[in-house]
Amino acid sequence: MKLLWKYSQGVGRPATWTWLTWTLSVSAILNIFWLVLSIVRRPIKSPLDRYARLHDLPLVNADALADPDPARGAHGAVIATSLFTDEFATAVAALGHSLARVNTTARRLALYLPAQVSPRALCIASATGFEPHPVARIAPPNGGAGIYPHFIDQYTKLRLWELAEAGARSVVYLDADTLALRNFDELFALPFQVAAVPDVYTDRKGWSVGFNAGVLFLRPSAALFRDMLARLDTADFWRHEAEQAFLNTFFAADVAKLPYAYNANLAIKARSPAMWAGIRDEIRVLHYTMIKPFTRDNKNYALVPMEELEANARRRSGEEGGVFVEEMKLWAEMWGETYATYGNKLRNCMKLSDKPGPQSS
Repeated sequence: MKLLWKYSQGVGRPATWTWLTWTLSVSAILNIFWLVLSIVRRPIKSPLDRYARLHDLPLVNADALADPDPARGAHGAVIATSLFTDEFATAVAALGHSLARVNTTARRLALYLPAQVSPRALCIASATGFEPHPVARIAPPNGGAGIYPHFIDQYTKLRLWELAEAGARSVVYLDADTLALRNFDELFALPFQVAAVPDVYTDRKGWSVGFNAGVLFLRPSAALFRDMLARLDTADFWRHEAEQAFLNTFFAADVAKLPYAYNANLAIKARSPAMWAGIRDEIRVLHYTMIKPFTRDNKNYALVPMEELEANARRRSGEEGGVFVEEMKLWAEMWGETYATYGNKLRNCMKLSDKPGPQSS
């Protein structure tokens, strides 16, 4: 009785009670740790895990097999890019010059939003060979809920499938933040409906089974475009990544996977320098995903004056631990060459209005 009273007064505790408390506490902490770890490391479901057939196109385009010269613009070969804000106009100009350097024979179109792009920016973007092609904006589903802000206009890229109306039979789409390093006209001979390079991330998602929509090969179809719009609100896809996630879901098992050299995403170099070194001499398209050499930072994509672009690209080469010094130098040199070649045109563009939308006379 005295012993029990002693412990009840808090003078001391039995050793067995102390160890029991310790064991239970550690067990609880470990259980919470493993629960959190299991959630964090849970396999990310891909579009193939959620597969649903959303179109009825045949895998192979029969007309493509009969085309004797698929890479010529006269035969409907088109290289397209997009311009949805003024900040990317100089990037489109640099891309256009890089395409001229690799001697592509395809026609070049720049899809742009008239209400959001100024006459000045459109002039800059078209100075190096892209034909302006106005399109209507496609609003994101569900009012844009869940989408990353800088992807808010990206569903408009679905209008690539309308380019049959502009005479396109095959299209290679390139994001504005790309450069062509080697000719890729061989893509126009592909008989598939769509082809792209698998995506890669620097985090635990790693090498994805999904594709990156910054470089696409596609065969336009007005009927398919209508099917896409009809599925946009109901398709099961991760809304954060906008049109890329939708296209991965829409085409799912039917995408022809291209070698990484056709979309050399900077994330490849960050994740595997050895792989980057292995594909370096075959890169067709370099994709500036992790750093934009033509913007001041990665937060608000602030516009950089043309005269400062070379220095800006070299300045930003120190970001990400300096991993991309060579690639940023390459863009700086490409822009320097662009400005030297098309300087008169580009300077004349600066005389135009920088106000987006229809201009009053």
